[in-house]
Amino acid sequence: MLSQHTTSLNVRYRPSMQLKWQVLILFPCMVPVMGYLLLGQAYWDRTATFLYATVINAGFALVCQLLLDYVSQRVPAYLPGLQQAGARILLLFVLFSVISLVLVVIQIAVYTHGHLFGFAASAARIKNLFIAAGVNNLITLGIFESLYSHQKWRENTLEKEQLKKTNLQSQYEGLKNQINPHFLFNTLNSLSSLILEEPGRAEAFINEMANVYRYLLQSNERSENGSELTSLANEIVFIQSYFHLLKTRYGQGISLQVDIPEHMYHYLLPPLSLQMLVENAIKHNVIHTQMPLNIVICLSDDDRLEVRNNLQPKNSRVLSNGVGLSNISEKYRLLAQQMHIPGREAPSVVVTSSEGQFVVSLPLL
Repeated sequence: MLSQHTTSLNVRYRPSMQLKWQVLILFPCMVPVMGYLLLGQAYWDRTATFLYATVINAGFALVCQLLLDYVSQRVPAYLPGLQQAGARILLLFVLFSVISLVLVVIQIAVYTHGHLFGFAASAARIKNLFIAAGVNNLITLGIFESLYSHQKWRENTLEKEQLKKTNLQSQYEGLKNQINPHFLFNTLNSLSSLILEEPGRAEAFINEMANVYRYLLQSNERSENGSELTSLANEIVFIQSYFHLLKTRYGQGISLQVDIPEHMYHYLLPPLSLQMLVENAIKHNVIHTQMPLNIVICLSDDDRLEVRNNLQPKNSRVLSNGVGLSNISEKYRLLAQQMHIPGREAPSVVVTSSEGQFVVSLPLL
C-alpha cells in the first residue's frame, strides 16, 4: 500500500509547497537570466523591453514550473521507495528535460515569429538557453528529491515505530491471555490433576507450557531487533504447543487440524497470528464434548492461510474489544506500506462468516 502522504494518480492536481518556494527562490534570478540570454544587452537598455520581456519570460517560467511540479507529484506514485531513488531521479530528469526543452523551443518560436524586441536566433544563444534550462532542472530536481527523501525517511521511521508498537500490543495480548488469573488457574488446575493421576502427561504438559512462553519471549526479542515477521513453520510449532494446553483443559470439547503442505512452511506472517485467531474462536464459541469446537488451519485455493471454526456462539454476550483481528489487520497494513505495495494489491485480512463457518484468511508473504 502506498503511503498516505503519496499523491494518488486520481487526485486533482494542486500546486505543492515546494512550487511556492521554487517560485520565490528561482524566479528572481532565473527570469532575468533567461531575458538576458534571449536579448543580450538590449534586455537591460530599455525599461519597456525589460518589463515586457520579464512578464513574458515569467509566464513561460511559471508554466514550466507548474508542469515540473505536476510531474514531480505523479512519478513518486510509481516509484515511491527510498531504494528507488536512482530510478525516480533518472525518470524525473528525463521528463524535466523534455518539458523544459519543448518550452524553450516554443519560447524561441514566439520571439522569432513575433519579432519581439529585435530578437535574432543564433546557435550560441539557443545553446545557452538550453544550458540555463538544464541548470533550472537540476536545481528543481535537487530540491524535490531532498524534500521527498526526507519526508519518506520520516514516514518509514514512523511506520516502523507503529509496527513495533502493534507487535508489542499483540505480544502483550498473547501474554495476557496466558497469565490472566482465569487461564492460569485452569492451566495450573489441569497440571495439578495430571501430576497426581498421570505424571507422564504432566511432564509433557510442562514442556509444552515452557514452549509457549519461550515463543512469546522470542517474539518479543525479534520485535526489538526489528524483525516483524516469522515463518509459518514457527507459527505451526507454537500453535501445536499452545493447543496442547487447551486440549488438556477442554478434552474432547475441542479439536485442531493443521493441513498445510511442508513446501509452504518457509512463507512468512506476523508472529502470534495463529494464536490470536484460535483464541478468538475459543472466546466466542461454546466448547463442550457434545458440541465440540473444531478448528482447522489450512490453505485456500489461492494459497492464502485460512483459520476456520464451526460457529456455535455463546448464549451470553462476550465482552470483546476487537483487538485480535484489528491488530492483525493493522500489521498487514503497515507491512504493505513498508513494502510499498499499492492498495489494490496490498495483502489484506479477509473475514467471512457463512454456512455455519467462521473463516479468517491471511496472506502469506
